[in-house]
Formats: sequence, structure tokens, C-alpha cells
Amino acid sequence: MSNSNLTGWGPNGPHGNITLLYDHSLCTLETCDLTLSSFLYLPSLPGNTIYAAIFGIYLITQLFLGIKHKTWGYMFATVLGLPLEVVGYVGRIMLHYSPFDYNNFLIYLVTLTIAPALLSASIYLCLARIVVVYGENLSRFRPRTYTIVFCTCDLICLVLQALGGAIASGANSDSSSNLGKNLMLAGLIFQDISLALFAICCTDFFLRVRKSKGNWNLRYLDITNSRLFKVFLLGLMTATITIFTRSSYRIVELSGGFNSTLFTSDEAVFMIFEGLMIVIATSCLTLLHPAVCFQGAFASANFSFRIKKDARDKSMISDQESQNSGVPLSLMNELSTEQVGRAK
Repeated sequence: MSNSNLTGWGPNGPHGNITLLYDHSLCTLETCDLTLSSFLYLPSLPGNTIYAAIFGIYLITQLFLGIKHKTWGYMFATVLGLPLEVVGYVGRIMLHYSPFDYNNFLIYLVTLTIAPALLSASIYLCLARIVVVYGENLSRFRPRTYTIVFCTCDLICLVLQALGGAIASGANSDSSSNLGKNLMLAGLIFQDISLALFAICCTDFFLRVRKSKGNWNLRYLDITNSRLFKVFLLGLMTATITIFTRSSYRIVELSGGFNSTLFTSDEAVFMIFEGLMIVIATSCLTLLHPAVCFQGAFASANFSFRIKKDARDKSMISDQESQNSGVPLSLMNELSTEQVGRAK
């Protein structure tokens, strides 16, 4: 849309109406070319509409499953992240019709940057329960440690990205705009580091579980051996990889600034490495909902942030006795000492 009859910037400098050159909000597609807008293209109407619709459907599904199964923490993370995805793509739809409106650009930029940080929190919350169903004795760390550490990291990512977005939205100079961009970039880098550490912890726990297959928690053995639960674990891994891939792309995109070729010119790359990656991640988090894949044990596999020493010691002794006897813990309390002895 770079036409010399329109107001804009070209290889020989600015051309056209001087008022429009310095007040882009007055521009329309009839008076200005896209060199004065945030992008050098009009965002795809079908593509962005499809993404907004998918995230809207997943939001309704997450609300329904979360309320039905009372998975409050998981639901809280997803129903904060998914609306931001919807709003972000609606912002891009508005940019299709009003590409010179900077507010539409900010709506897209801020919401789509911070939304995956909230979705990551739902992944982190699952690891603690996975540790519980396989057996806390197999883990290098207690379940609550994983939750505290990674959710804290996620909060730091969110604060950095939100603060950067706020500064960028109110920027009236290049230095302020760059500060906002750099804070958002720092949040994305920290998010990638957190996801990488999370993947390392998951791999470590997987190897320990595989090595100690005979010592799994007998109470949940039917769940951990089920195909549904194994598919859930694969989905969780896929969601982690796709969010990591998306964050890596956004790091490269933002590192070049808001005027880089990657940021302003290549919508196809954005739609794949931003949109498609998060669609895959949220598909895994929704279609393989933990309340369903834990087969009714999601609530019972919860943990307490404060455990009294006596209760913890008693629980550990009971788990050990259950493993040594080959009798599920849920039955231990119903069996007499003589019956447990015969079971051994």
C-alpha cells in the first residue's frame, strides 16, 4: 500500500499531507499508506477471527470443566489467560479495519504478550499433583516446592511483561518506548528460562519414576497405568514445548524493536509461531483437562503447603508400609494387622 499519491514514508523521505504525517490517528486507508501504521500489512481477518473463536470456545469449556470438577487453581490460570488471547486477536481484527489506531495496536501487543505467562501457570500447577500420584518418595523435591518456585517465576514474568506493556502504552518518546520493549523482552526471556528449568525438573522426575517403577504409589496405580493419563502427560509436554517455542519467537521478534522487518512485515510467521503455538498448547490444556485425565483423583492428589511434622512422618510410614506389603494405602486402614501380615 505504498502509493506516492498517499501520505507516508518512502525511500526519499516523507510525502503528502504534513498534518497526517505527524498525527497518524487522523489517517485512513484512503489518505495514508501503511508506512504510517504499526504494520506494513493489514492483519488477516479470517485468520485472526478463527484464533479468537477457538480461544473463546476453550474459555467456555475451561469454565464449565473447572466449575464442574472444582479445579479452581487450574481454572483460575486458564480463564485469565484465554480471555487475553481473545482480546488480543480482537485487537488485530480492529487493526484490519483501523490500522492507524495506536490503541488497537496496544490492545494486541500487551494482551498477547502476557497471556501465555498465565497459561504456563496452569502447567506448573499440574506437576505437583503428578508427583503425588506417582509417589512423593520418588521426587527430588516436595510437590509444594515445584508449585511455589515455578509460580513465583511465572509471577515475575507476568509483572515484567505487564509493566513493560504499560510503559510502552504511555510512551511519548523513543526512550520510553524502548524501555517498555526491553522490560517485555526481559519478561519473555525469564519465561523461557523458567520453562526450560521446568522441563529439566520434569525430565528428572520422569527418569526417577521410570527407574523406580515397583515403588509407585499404589493408591493411584490404576490412574498412572492408564492410557488416558499417559496421553495427558504427553499433552502437558506438548503444551510446554509450544509455549517455549512461542516465547523464543517473541524474544527474537521484540529484540529487533517495533520497527523491525520481522515485527512489521511478516504476518505468516506471527500466525504460526504465536497463534498456532498457543492454539496447540491450549488445545492440550483443554481437551486433555486434568480433572478428566486424573479420573476423579485431581482433588485427592492435592497437597498442603503446611504439613505438621507428625502427620508428615505418619504419612511417610504409611506409604512405606503400603509399598512393602503390596496393599493399596486406601485399604491399609481397613485391614487388621493380621490381615496385612497375610497380605505380605
